[in-house]
Amino acid sequence: MRTARLTGLGLAVATAAFAVTGCTADSTPATSASKAPEASAVPASSADPAAVKALSDAAATLGDSSFTMTMTQGSGFQLTANIDAPHGNGDAEMTAKGTNTALTVRTLLFGQDLYAQIPGVTQGATWTHLDMTRLPDGSNVGLKPGQIDPANTAELIGSSTDVQRNGEGSYAGTLDLTRAAGMAGISKVTIDGYGADAQRVPFEATLDQQNRLETLTLRLPAADQREVQPLVVKYSDYGRTSTAQKPPAGQITEAPADVYQALGGK
Repeated sequence: MRTARLTGLGLAVATAAFAVTGCTADSTPATSASKAPEASAVPASSADPAAVKALSDAAATLGDSSFTMTMTQGSGFQLTANIDAPHGNGDAEMTAKGTNTALTVRTLLFGQDLYAQIPGVTQGATWTHLDMTRLPDGSNVGLKPGQIDPANTAELIGSSTDVQRNGEGSYAGTLDLTRAAGMAGISKVTIDGYGADAQRVPFEATLDQQNRLETLTLRLPAADQREVQPLVVKYSDYGRTSTAQKPPAGQITEAPADVYQALGGK
């Protein structure tokens, strides 16, 4: 039945699509806490103001340019997006792999309109138009209206408490993910499962010769006493002309109710 097939797909998308959940292709998803841990006081900032400004300025430029972003976590997750930030457009392809399973989701974003090709949902070259207000908070299948950078690096950097310069164009510090739930595809459920470690996630960042973001690496906490692969975000091809095109009307279908239900929405 269609509904049963979509339910299985929904579980895959919910846990794999944009699912930086502390699991890789060679492991099973970690069990997350069902209740958020009590937040402890964040230590006073020991950040280098010049380092904070350099990273913040670099992240801010993402909103003024087109670029290519690639996000990976080990061999089990990859998302590649071509973004035209000034016009709010982009396209992305996300692949999540597990034991004997693989899922590839394609998305197109034009302003507030998000279109997706999801195995088991769309057919052939058709695109399903999704209303993100009908999906749970933090849901993401590649791109998202109002969040032109899939990693939302600017918000992540804003959650840092101790950024320091390591060398020419190189920076490091820690991030407080409890202040940035849903960023870089890391769900609140996953962050809750990290406990207090979520408040001090080590990261490294590099800038290119034009002081634009080049890489961001997050050293995510171990899950259920299992080490996880780092999350690596790379930015390139600044200023590249976007080739994303809105699907013709004849190739667009509105998502039916069972699609939203399969993706955990309503």
